[in-house]
Amino acid sequence: MSTIDVDGASLDVEVHGNGPFVVQLHGLTSSRRANADAGLDLTRHLHEHTVIRYDARGHGASTGRPEPGDYGWETLADDLLAVLDRLAPGEAVHGVGPSMGTGTLLHAAVRDPGRFRSLTLTVPPTAWETRAAQSEAYLDSAELVERRGVQAFIRVGRVAARPPAVADQEVPVPDVREELLPSVFRGASQTDLPDPDRLRALSVPTLLLAWPGDPSHPLSTARALHDLLPLSELHLARDPDELSGWPHVLERFLTRQRAAGVTAREARR
Repeated sequence: MSTIDVDGASLDVEVHGNGPFVVQLHGLTSSRRANADAGLDLTRHLHEHTVIRYDARGHGASTGRPEPGDYGWETLADDLLAVLDRLAPGEAVHGVGPSMGTGTLLHAAVRDPGRFRSLTLTVPPTAWETRAAQSEAYLDSAELVERRGVQAFIRVGRVAARPPAVADQEVPVPDVREELLPSVFRGASQTDLPDPDRLRALSVPTLLLAWPGDPSHPLSTARALHDLLPLSELHLARDPDELSGWPHVLERFLTRQRAAGVTAREARR
């Protein structure tokens, strides 16, 4: 493991494997460790790739500061591109990320599409017209943590309905220090996915992985992205068994991208 310094934070990073680069992100208040515990380490079968995983600023083992603007997806995209510049300079990579990771990847990709060989967008979050209500919920969560502490927020989460795909799992607890958590929530309340017109122009092969029954990650976002992104495919996990197959779905998707790249290079000869 190592650290990479960015403006206002030190990112805790790990790299393993050998082969084409894959960078895997995580969701809001999560971390790479928490992702693995929740069954969302989709890269665990990628033995012929170099996998980069890191904790976003303010999350997990990475540092951060109590500035809401640090946690918008545009800023997190800056961090992602800085990590790639350090660890995979000049390389096009495969990007994988759930929820906040989806937002981070899309902002980075519309800014520098040549940086990505493919995108795997997992449980895309609320966006555009569905974002306002979620933003209010994040502001409420920030106030709850400030007034009553993180344990009150955890108790609220434990009584909320769970999507069928993760109904057999423990409710995750935030992997964010309590003093940073209100700023993390306020930053999330202020951000959104890129403008749809910019996404229509994004010709990067994209795998969309979603599950039903989750208002924070509605199928409407996944379907809208599927309609907008010209080279996308959509897969749903309706139960824990289908969710457990997502690493294999990703593995097959990347195998197809690798084969397509070989074919394209041969055609240019």
